[in-house]
Amino acid sequence: MSNTRQPQPQPQPQGGAQQPYQPPQAYRTDGDGAGAAQAVRKPRTGASTAPRTRKARLRVARTDPWSVMKVSFLLSIALGICTVVAVAVLWMVMDAMGVFSTVGKTISEATGSAEGGGFDLQSFLSLPRVLLFTSVIAVIDVVLATALATLGSFIYNLSAGFVGGVELTLAEDE
Repeated sequence: MSNTRQPQPQPQPQGGAQQPYQPPQAYRTDGDGAGAAQAVRKPRTGASTAPRTRKARLRVARTDPWSVMKVSFLLSIALGICTVVAVAVLWMVMDAMGVFSTVGKTISEATGSAEGGGFDLQSFLSLPRVLLFTSVIAVIDVVLATALATLGSFIYNLSAGFVGGVELTLAEDE
């Protein structure tokens, strides 16, 4: 039995002109075998044209609480930073639109007496005070979200011990 994957020696044509090698299983010549100009590539047979999709059924039997804590901590910090930036941008847009001055003037007139005074909304809702309040809320959110995610990981591990965990079916696309 011969190995068809190895190059097969071809007879050299008379006259000394050397032609490129053409594997016999891949090319068909029209009659006399005169060369590459007449060679036609045969279509592959048995090749599947539909893409294959492999599927795997997996089970999440356990989560590592330390890993869950690290990931939830980093995601909470990112969420806290996004919250502080969003509040700062919202405050600047509302201040540029004159919302605080208009509402502050209305509140000052409503709460003031004949000799003046009243509640000053603009000094109460200054940017540093709003950002300080938002930062405190973001820090509390980081601590709570990290603790709750870690606690959730422990609870998942306990319940997965009883029922076996969550089953997933993963598919590979080509």
